[in-house]
Amino acid sequence: MDWITAHVFKPYPELLIFLTISIGFLVGKVRYKAIGLGAVTGCLIAGLFTGWVTDVTINGTVKSVFFIMFLFALGYKVGPQFFRGLKKDGLPQVGVAVAVCVTGLGICYAFDKMLGYGPGLGAGLLGGALTQSAVIGVAQDAIANIQGLSPDQITAEQNLVPIGYAVTYPLGTILCAILLANIAPRLLKSDLAADSKQLAIELDAPEDNPDLSEGYYEVVLRAFSAVNGFVGRTIDDIEAQQKELGRRIYVTRVRRDGAILDHSQQTVIERGDTVAVSALRHDLVDFDPVAHIGPEQDDAGLLGYQTEHLSVVCSEQAQLGKTIAEVRREPFMVGVFVDKVYRSGAEFPYRLSTRLERGDTLVLTGPKRLVDPAAKALGKTVPTSFATDMVWVGLGIFLGGCIGIPALTAGGVPISLSTSGGALIMGLVFGWIRGKYPTYGNVPPGAQWFMDTFGLCAFVAIVGVNAGPGFTSGLSQAGWGLLLWGAVATVVPLIVGILVGHYVFRIRTPILMGVVAGAQTTTAAIGAINEEAKSQIPTLGYTIPYAAGNVLLTIWGAIIVALLG
Repeated sequence: MDWITAHVFKPYPELLIFLTISIGFLVGKVRYKAIGLGAVTGCLIAGLFTGWVTDVTINGTVKSVFFIMFLFALGYKVGPQFFRGLKKDGLPQVGVAVAVCVTGLGICYAFDKMLGYGPGLGAGLLGGALTQSAVIGVAQDAIANIQGLSPDQITAEQNLVPIGYAVTYPLGTILCAILLANIAPRLLKSDLAADSKQLAIELDAPEDNPDLSEGYYEVVLRAFSAVNGFVGRTIDDIEAQQKELGRRIYVTRVRRDGAILDHSQQTVIERGDTVAVSALRHDLVDFDPVAHIGPEQDDAGLLGYQTEHLSVVCSEQAQLGKTIAEVRREPFMVGVFVDKVYRSGAEFPYRLSTRLERGDTLVLTGPKRLVDPAAKALGKTVPTSFATDMVWVGLGIFLGGCIGIPALTAGGVPISLSTSGGALIMGLVFGWIRGKYPTYGNVPPGAQWFMDTFGLCAFVAIVGVNAGPGFTSGLSQAGWGLLLWGAVATVVPLIVGILVGHYVFRIRTPILMGVVAGAQTTTAAIGAINEEAKSQIPTLGYTIPYAAGNVLLTIWGAIIVALLG
């Protein structure tokens, strides 16, 4: 180990970063049912170990680049939900999130004062107990600005942050998942699975089991040999007549003499043509196609045409406010399916009763000839692109960093957003703009994952490496009592959130569990809740509080340092 440290890791510390990340992702895959350490905690543990073994120090600028990139991506991802939560229908969920976060800050501060923890361990306790990784970076930035501390003292306090986090986070995650998925519903006398199923029926939610689907298809595509009423008439004439009769029956393709014709509404159907007909099932049954067209055919080539997947932003006033069910019955939607719905930048669980709002994005599927007119009737199409708009990203991070530089002085202590906090705020704004106007500022999911997940994992890996040499001494300074106090600091805010949501805002139990999990930003918990509920219904309560919780808990990283500094 001494040889590889001297000849590889010390002269080329960038290699140690990637080795640490690799080990961290491997460690993060350790799971029990729906609960796992996760990549972030895995990278922190791996960093503490490799740093302890190699005694390598990595430049702080590298760490800052990854962290500021992560915070912008975090804000960008949750921005639409955060601002949507400020609307009337989201305020109860935001109220629960605020109750959870404020309680968490208060109890962590009380424990820190009682136990004599400094800003380093205090921030680590808050970040780990409330399962918010971003606290590490924000707190370390804030510690660097504490006046009266020597450089060595600042470094020592900064290194205690990840140690406190590493001790308290795993148990905090486990307790959050168990309490919300198993204990709290029973205390509220709720059968999570049964209540979720009932709520799904009330909300017209689709079947959650991906292996099950409805056997009845409202829209059908059939092929017939033209020998009767269609012969000698244009497609346009046929469809117009059916529309006058109140039927939505469309001729989508025609095969003549073995070849499929290019589609034209003026094509005249000839005897012996095979026509593909798309229609609502009840309209086709009422029409009796065998009698009025001819014998049915099994023409795989005619019926098996390629379909288009097109995203469209709802902006046409005539369609806004309609339910998905009502939109599906529109003439322009025959043969076109609504595959997914995105609201405020996040996928929104599909419900027939969902009413379209301006800015909603629908993913339409069907033949290009039918999908394109449907998209125009609904709004504006969003071009599919895998390229990241780096002008948008770079400008957002720069402006955010500039906003975070100025500092206010409170009690002689300089307090500022810091460049990382500014990046978070600007990420929220830019993400909200993207949610309202999806044709601007494209950051595809892969790029968001890289900036968000990889950025945070790289950051905590570097933090762990730098803190590794002092891990054992820091742990002995903190004591294993930190684990106990961290557990209490995890559970109390959750209980407060449950009580506020249940008795004050009257939120239904399945959704309330998602709300509280989101408020404490515990991704593993929502997985455990959904697993126990046998439904995705609890996720309906997760996104808005998750956005609010991410913002508040990240800010708490600087606040706890200011309170303890």
